[in-house]
Amino acid sequence: MSRLKGKVAIITGAASGIGEATADLFRSEGATVVAADRAEGVDIVSVDAGSEADVERLVEQTVADHGGVDIVFANAGISGGLAGLFEQSTADWEEILRVNLIGPWLAIKYAAPHMKQRGGGSIVCTASVAGLRAGAGGVAYSASKAGVINLVKTAAAQLCDSNIRVNAICPGLIETGMTQGIYDMARAAGKQEMIGQLNPLRRGGEPNEIAQVALFLASDESSYVNGHALVADGGLSISHPFTRQAYGCTF
Repeated sequence: MSRLKGKVAIITGAASGIGEATADLFRSEGATVVAADRAEGVDIVSVDAGSEADVERLVEQTVADHGGVDIVFANAGISGGLAGLFEQSTADWEEILRVNLIGPWLAIKYAAPHMKQRGGGSIVCTASVAGLRAGAGGVAYSASKAGVINLVKTAAAQLCDSNIRVNAICPGLIETGMTQGIYDMARAAGKQEMIGQLNPLRRGGEPNEIAQVALFLASDESSYVNGHALVADGGLSISHPFTRQAYGCTF
């Protein structure tokens, strides 16, 4: 396949999970992929996605090595756990927002000028169904992902006339390193059939299913999709059901 033939793509958070699956898929579709992550690995560029110096270096080195950049998948993120509103520190919030929200902004800031020189491009950011409404993640994590959803909208507006599209993906429960604990506990208890039970498909998702969404948004097949948050959650965000007890209501 060659849906991305001749394109240069940067992917953050590419050492595992959604990022790794997307890097493999993009390569199979003809893209030159620069895979970046804080974790070390084969063919992985060491980058802290929330560090301005690191992101600037990543983009500039990609342009120097490959002549430009056409696609950025700002996928790196951290969960911060499920701590309640009064259980996290300011430092916890700062770190979660730094990686999950400032990180995508930095990717846009440094990649967009080079994309414009190439005549346009596609920027995809990983948000979450937790950014849509309550009940799908911790407070700081959910706030950071809501910020990503708004970031792609405002960035798309400010990049008008550049032919640069900026969109987000909102995954539901996907089996990745971030969610592995949930899967492991369910399997250990013999309750794996309960994974994903809150969505109409009654299952969790696989990283490749989100990679396919990223491919759509990165390719010319989505040429008229811009400033959009595409939900891929098996239908979870239809209602986000939860109980008061599960979230430790304080008042």
